[in-house]
Amino acid sequence: MATPREESILRKLREICLALPEATETLTWDHPNFRVAEKIFCIMGGEAGEPNITLKVGKPMLDVFLKDPRFYLAPYIGRNGWVSLKASTGRLNWTEIAALCRDSYRRVAPARLSKQIN
Repeated sequence: MATPREESILRKLREICLALPEATETLTWDHPNFRVAEKIFCIMGGEAGEPNITLKVGKPMLDVFLKDPRFYLAPYIGRNGWVSLKASTGRLNWTEIAALCRDSYRRVAPARLSKQIN
């Protein structure tokens, strides 16, 4: 069962991700995944009480994100340019998270959809 914080994070992620063109939500690996054209661009993951938000930032940007203690290499997919943002404590910067979601979306979306994102 999700904690109130996890439910709040998921509500806000849904608001951000599902506003993107043709984005959908699926439950995969017991975690909500946001997809475009069947490709994942955002995952609400983590263990109970230790939520995280996983996004594709691209291989060239991994070192930049991994210098920030809020981020860590995403398990299994990190080597492909994915990071996870720790979301269990502290205030989350939703402006930053929205920008990261849009960027991750652009990285996996078909060009016709990617061009629609500012």
